[in-house]
Parts: sequence; C-alpha cells; structure tokens
Amino acid sequence: MKNIRIKDIAAKAKVSAGTVDRVLHDRGNVSEKVKERILKIIEEMNYEPNLMARALGTKKEYHFVALIGDPRYDAYWLDPKAGIQKAAKEARQYGVKVTLCMFNPYDATSFVKKAEEASKLNPDGILLAPMFYREVLPFFEAWKKQEIPFVLFNTQIAEFDPLSYIGQDSYQSGQVAGKLIHYGQPQGSSILIAHIDEEISNSAHLTKKEQGLRNYFIQNNLDHQYEIIKAELNLRNYAMFVEQLDSIFESNPQLQFCFVTTSKAFEIAKYFEQKFINHIRIVGYDLIPQNLHYLNKGAISFLINQNPLGQGYWGINQLVSHLVFKKEISAIKFLPLDIVTKENLNYYIEDSMLYNRF
Repeated sequence: MKNIRIKDIAAKAKVSAGTVDRVLHDRGNVSEKVKERILKIIEEMNYEPNLMARALGTKKEYHFVALIGDPRYDAYWLDPKAGIQKAAKEARQYGVKVTLCMFNPYDATSFVKKAEEASKLNPDGILLAPMFYREVLPFFEAWKKQEIPFVLFNTQIAEFDPLSYIGQDSYQSGQVAGKLIHYGQPQGSSILIAHIDEEISNSAHLTKKEQGLRNYFIQNNLDHQYEIIKAELNLRNYAMFVEQLDSIFESNPQLQFCFVTTSKAFEIAKYFEQKFINHIRIVGYDLIPQNLHYLNKGAISFLINQNPLGQGYWGINQLVSHLVFKKEISAIKFLPLDIVTKENLNYYIEDSMLYNRF
C-alpha cells in the first residue's frame, strides 16, 4: 500500500517517527528488539518508501555518459539520441546530468577515442552501444575496477556482466526474418544475407542475426530447400559496392530474397531501382527515413523495428533506477520486435513522434 506513512508505522509500533526513520535508513542506535518489531510491522503493512520524494530531497548530483553513434554518419542514431535526451530531461529534477559522447559508428578508432573521453569524465554511470567487440573489452575491465556501472544497448555482450542490457534479441530477430521469408516463399528460395559496412568478426549482434536466420531453416528441417548466400559489402567505396552486387546477382540469378542485417536496406533497394530489379524482396531493419521511402514504394517488403528510441530512453532509466532510486533492475530488458509493412507504417511513425512506444 503506497499511502502508508512513517507515522502510521510508528503508531502501531508505539515508537517515534524518528525511530522508524532510523530503522528504515539503518542509522542511529535502535535496540534489536525494537528494530525487529518495526521491521515486522513494515512487512505486515507492505510499506513502500517514496523513492521519488527521497531523490528530490537529496542534493546529490549524478553524471551519466552516453557513448553512442553519431547521427551525422548514420541516421539510425537519431532515435537512440532522442530517447536519451528525453530520459535525461525527465531525470534532471533528480540531479541527473547526461553527457553525450558520439563516435563514428564505422570507425573503431573513433569509438576508442570517445570511450577514453567518457572514462576521463569519471561518470557515475555509462550507457553505451558496444559496437566494436575487441576495442570495448579493455574499457569494460577498467570500468569494473573503477566500479562504474554500465548499461549496454544495441549489442549484447553478457560475459562482462553489465548492469543491464536494453534492446532487441538479435538472434531472435534473425529467426523472425527467416519466418517472414519462409511464409513469403514456402516452396523454397535462395536468400542473400547482406552485411553492409561492418567487420562481422567484430560485430557480435550481426553474427547473431545471421545465425538466427540460418537456424530457423535448420530447426524446421527446411535448410535443404533454402540456399543461403552471405556477402560482406563495402558501401564506403560505392563503385566497389555496385561491383560486388553486380557479381552476386549475375552469379546467382535464382536469388529471391535479400536479408539486410543493418539499417542499410535502402541501399540495396536503391541498387535494385537503378538496375530495374523488381523480383527480389528485401527484409531489413529500422524505421529511418531512407528505409521508409522504399518501404512505401514497395521496394522493401518488411522492416523489423528494434525500437532504438526505447533503447536510448530505457538505458538511461536503468541507470536512474539503480543509482538514484537504489532499485534492483533486471539484467536484460528485451524490447519487442515489431514487423512493419507499408500497410501499418503510419501507426509506428505517429508513435515514434509522440514517444509513445515506451
């Protein structure tokens, strides 16, 4: 019962409100007998302290750092940034300040530089997208030694025991893609898995997406009906990107589906548009403007929404709950994987604009 007050507990225990307060905050001298009686009454009355009021009453300030991709290099990061800023605005009344450290999501050196800047700020907590597996490990070790809690989003790396992970289940999202392809072409087909501008050996989340799709067909005894071709494409050199795709589609005219593991499905759709290819269906990720353009045109069949707004928003809120409100938080907070089509797109756009998907 949230309306129980300290003075109600004091009246039942026949002690002063100050004595109850000392027991609740484990300070001052209270006899064990009285302490046991108060704790028993607290349990019986199901007392819950007003954590918000307590946080508002303290003068302590908290400094968090959000280490995320820079939207100037990839529009995907606009949504996590917006979610972080919304959460930061809400938490400001509790003495929380959030500093953004944004790196080039295609450059490991940029990530390391910004992670070093974040560490030098000596924050109370860190929210980050650990996109570069090898480069982030030394920072995990350093933050553990410094006892700086860190929350991960976008990419799950469980073995270093982060405070929490917020985001999609990458493996499960690959399974969802496999099911969409299976339903779209139940008699079997050839599928291109396209990894664009990523070093796969250093990108755990993309590896999990690929494995999820492959395992969908294996687990359903369909692997003999579906041929899977994998390609790592270099978009930073666009001429090379086009040459790679030309070679793939000339060598594999039977291809009927393309599964793009990043937010770059629109680049494949643009290539198809230029080459007048309209028989290959695309399954991709994320509701960025370029993808929405081709989804509306029918060039992209499905987008799997990973709710990047929610990832940024809930990431900061996990730190607030843990450090400000002293709550226990879940080690994993998976967000729903939504399948977005041309027909239901408007609902997601409206929700995204109003931040209602939290």
